[in-house]
Amino acid sequence: MRRTSLKKFFDFLTFPVRAILLFHKDRLGLSSLASERFDYVAREVTGYCLDVGCGPYNRFVCEYLNGNGKGIDVFPYEGLTAANLVPDLTHFPFEDASFETVTFIASINHCPASKRDLELAEAFRVLKPGGRVIITMGNPAAEIAVHYLVWLYDRVFGTNVDIDGERGMQEEEAYFLLDWEIRQRLSRAGFVAIRKKYFWTQWGLNHLFVAHKPGTCD
Repeated sequence: MRRTSLKKFFDFLTFPVRAILLFHKDRLGLSSLASERFDYVAREVTGYCLDVGCGPYNRFVCEYLNGNGKGIDVFPYEGLTAANLVPDLTHFPFEDASFETVTFIASINHCPASKRDLELAEAFRVLKPGGRVIITMGNPAAEIAVHYLVWLYDRVFGTNVDIDGERGMQEEEAYFLLDWEIRQRLSRAGFVAIRKKYFWTQWGLNHLFVAHKPGTCD
């Protein structure tokens, strides 16, 4: 599933086209924004991974990590099993120090604001010393534009492209989080060495944060 340098250059050139085509998987020789995001995150993952808010079919773990991890969600999206579903994402059903990486791929903003610190505290708990957390987030203007575009597309064509629309936006959720909030919440949870990396093939309009739990992995 990894993209070559030539493919990434082509993705960079075609980003405006890909941004308005609204497909979740690669088509017509073009990388979908979702697949591209998974690829960026997969390059940062080390070891056994927990993907929080995994979404339909648990794609990231199944397709990009070759099953080397667990995906959990609170909503019964298509393709998820009972093993993927949890009642509360502020209480992960795993022992301390169970994972080398925890990922929040376009999902931390869907945790209610009053519970985000609890969710990140759980990520810290289940990580092994030296493990890493990865959070992706889009540029605020881009996130708003895309969500309105997808909403309009679904209304006009009667489709269900918008995953957020399928589940519904709940109280205290947001379409995006600002960088300062992500950094502050990661620091409060105990994470260190927080770094921001841009998705250059998406013209810097999407990015990820990588932070670490202090200590050394065995």
